[in-house]
Amino acid sequence: MFHRLRQICLVAQDLDPVVAELCDVFDVAVCHRDPEVGMFGLHNALMPLGHGFLEVVAPLAPGRAAAAERHLARRGGDGGYMVITDTDDLARWEPHLAATGVRIAAPLEMGAYRGLQLHPRDTGGALLEINTTRGNTSPDGSAIDDPYGPAGPGWQAHIRTGTVTGITGVRLQAADPEGLGRRWAEILRRDLRPDSDGPHSDGWALDLDNNARIRFEPDRDGRGEGLGGVDLAVADTDGLRRRAAARFLPVADDHVVIGGMRFHIGG
Repeated sequence: MFHRLRQICLVAQDLDPVVAELCDVFDVAVCHRDPEVGMFGLHNALMPLGHGFLEVVAPLAPGRAAAAERHLARRGGDGGYMVITDTDDLARWEPHLAATGVRIAAPLEMGAYRGLQLHPRDTGGALLEINTTRGNTSPDGSAIDDPYGPAGPGWQAHIRTGTVTGITGVRLQAADPEGLGRRWAEILRRDLRPDSDGPHSDGWALDLDNNARIRFEPDRDGRGEGLGGVDLAVADTDGLRRRAAARFLPVADDHVVIGGMRFHIGG
């Protein structure tokens, strides 16, 4: 049995400009656009980053996607939206979620894929989803025939690893990062610990099965509680920085900002 970080979702006011920036700066390609998200008033694009996925969603039209539009308003624009984890045994999670007082905001099922989107008022921090795809058995998702329903068929053909080789973690920010971390640790059945490997001494972290880390940090940018950062494994930092600068995107010592998200790329 495994439980791993599998996908990160951003929400944007306009889909195509953010997707174009991500594809150019990270040298990745769209593998799937899912018509099923239209039921939520959204359209989307998914890009594989190694064997993880980065998704962007945006409202199809004003007033069509109430939850996403509320999120955009609350956090002052484009930014992080969802943390999506993947398991080979989803059934064991439902009684545990009920016991911890977490409601299912949206049960999802399509073919071999089944997912549980959890109510953000019960989790805090961000929308959290736990899902499974039948036949998905490799803990790190690296098997060449490893299926993943949300990414569509044949997503492996779109993998490019010349610049970004994978997603290694996410960063949730809050006024009380320890409290948020303890809530997520309870929900995800993981141990919370001080984040001694992080850039600051006031953070907390928990680890998932594919060497991915969920960090909990203070709100440093004034945007309030939410998903503020993604940690990436990068093979070509110089090229990534150069392409970001050419698009006049914010570039700092350890991160670039695209779609309102800090992508931490190290030195």
